[in-house]
Amino acid sequence: MKFLKELEAHLRGEFAAYPVDDVLSLDECPAGQQGDFTLNCFRIGKFCGNPMTAAQKVAEFLQSHPDIEGVTVIKAFVNISVKAAVLHGESAADTDALLARGILPENKRKRVLIEFSAPNTNKPQHLGHVRNNTLGMALGALLKRVGHDVIEINLVNDRGIHICKSMLCYQKVGNGRNPENTGIKGDHLVGDFYVEYNKMLSEEIKALKAARPELADKDSEELFLETEIGRATQKMLLDWEAADPEVRKLWQMMNSWVFAGFDATYKRMGINFDHTYLESETYLLGKDIIADGLNKGVFTKREDGATICDLGKMGKKVVLRSDGTSVYITQDIGTTKRKYDDYLPESMIWVVGDEQNLHFQMLFEIMKRLGFEWAKDLYHLSYGMVNLPNGRMKSREGTVVDADDLFDEMSTLARNACAERGGDEVSAEELAKRGEIIGLGALKFMLLKFNPKTTITFDPAASLRFEGDTGPYVQYVATRIASIERKAVEKGLKRDGDINWSLLNTQFERELAVKLYFYPSVLQSAAEKRDCSGLVEYLLEVAKAFNRFYRDCPVLSADDPALAAARLALAGAVKKVVTDGLHTLTIGVPEAM
Repeated sequence: MKFLKELEAHLRGEFAAYPVDDVLSLDECPAGQQGDFTLNCFRIGKFCGNPMTAAQKVAEFLQSHPDIEGVTVIKAFVNISVKAAVLHGESAADTDALLARGILPENKRKRVLIEFSAPNTNKPQHLGHVRNNTLGMALGALLKRVGHDVIEINLVNDRGIHICKSMLCYQKVGNGRNPENTGIKGDHLVGDFYVEYNKMLSEEIKALKAARPELADKDSEELFLETEIGRATQKMLLDWEAADPEVRKLWQMMNSWVFAGFDATYKRMGINFDHTYLESETYLLGKDIIADGLNKGVFTKREDGATICDLGKMGKKVVLRSDGTSVYITQDIGTTKRKYDDYLPESMIWVVGDEQNLHFQMLFEIMKRLGFEWAKDLYHLSYGMVNLPNGRMKSREGTVVDADDLFDEMSTLARNACAERGGDEVSAEELAKRGEIIGLGALKFMLLKFNPKTTITFDPAASLRFEGDTGPYVQYVATRIASIERKAVEKGLKRDGDINWSLLNTQFERELAVKLYFYPSVLQSAAEKRDCSGLVEYLLEVAKAFNRFYRDCPVLSADDPALAAARLALAGAVKKVVTDGLHTLTIGVPEAM
């Protein structure tokens, strides 16, 4: 605000130690105290003798400023009431400028590569993937919104023993089934074979333990190669690595089914990757980097011949087995270098569950030790598990919550809710469209509502309530304002031209303007923290503030046409901010609800 810059210039004249750059920023005035904004003078106390002296000097200047109508000093904090016309002029009066303030200065924008999703091609995506996808796409959209150049990539795990399990089951019981002749989505069909495989394996292990009681205490992994199906699966993996033509043909066919299924899921969520890496093309990467690191002393040889990296308190990490074969971190080292070479990002982000925390700590430290300067800007966006009210999911047992089924359920619940709210006059096609926007929006909103590190329980029905801290509650504010604007046109109410913002001086009008003022800083803070939950919380606060305003400040029925026009303009500004915020979270807004 203008008065803040003038205040800083005044303080530079008063105190020789005051910095050249602006250091003061406005905070929202605490609830229960008088004022719109608060200035924390602890931030400038060291330049002005002490915080209390700073607060007095700030108050003296602001009390005589033409834009200010009230100042209160509470210790080192100065509460400020701004004249209504100024307050709205800095927020609602020019929403284009307000939205633009969310973009970072050019010197603070970066080229950021973000990797998320990373599914396996042996099963469809489930609720855990939905959280990953939602976090990744929303963070990518948020970073773009504030001005960063963002590259969104996917690394699909399309090879390995788990992939061979689905393939072997297809060989045994597939009987020529495919997505076309079964009508089953490709990733679901392959997932069915994976579940069936594990049933077969369990039966063999059960029979093996019955025949050999000494194996009763062994777990399934230890007995895997003791079973016929386990040995056959291991052979298939070796045949794949040897590029056996029949195995590769089967692998390509089943992977094509899965990729088609994944594409449909991604399209429904609104995800478009800039590049998809395949593990089948990257799994051999990293060995040359390990060899170079061994020569530089970054790695050492263990007595058994394995190559390791001593990472101190994190432990000793094997980066090559004693037989020279790769481990998972080997290819991660190579793939990280490949991604950097391909896109030259200034920062890289991985969206991966918190069970991999130590893995990424080790990976980042190894990349630094290898001498890659850019390794200082590697970041793991770690997130917790998402459960349902009835418990955890288990892929091998086929008890996962399938992403597509979840989308259908959310869309149906939302469509039914819209119908109950007066959808009789709306076509079935329009109801289905609204249901999709509201249902998937509710899902994304609830998954983004919490800090990513939080383990959450997702309740589909609760997330769709039109009242409470939900996506539909925020979406409804935008659709309600759109309805108000349509009715204003019908009444011939002036929407353009000169607005007398000084008329909007009630508590609820001022409160709403203050909320809007902070939108740019909320965007930038959320992007800096790489956490969309701050934006979600802000949108809920704006929605609640609007509903308080709308309850106490009639818009279309205001007695004074000038007041009605001003309130309509304020409501329009709210709609623009809420819509922009939801779109930044990759959530749509229906025309009506």
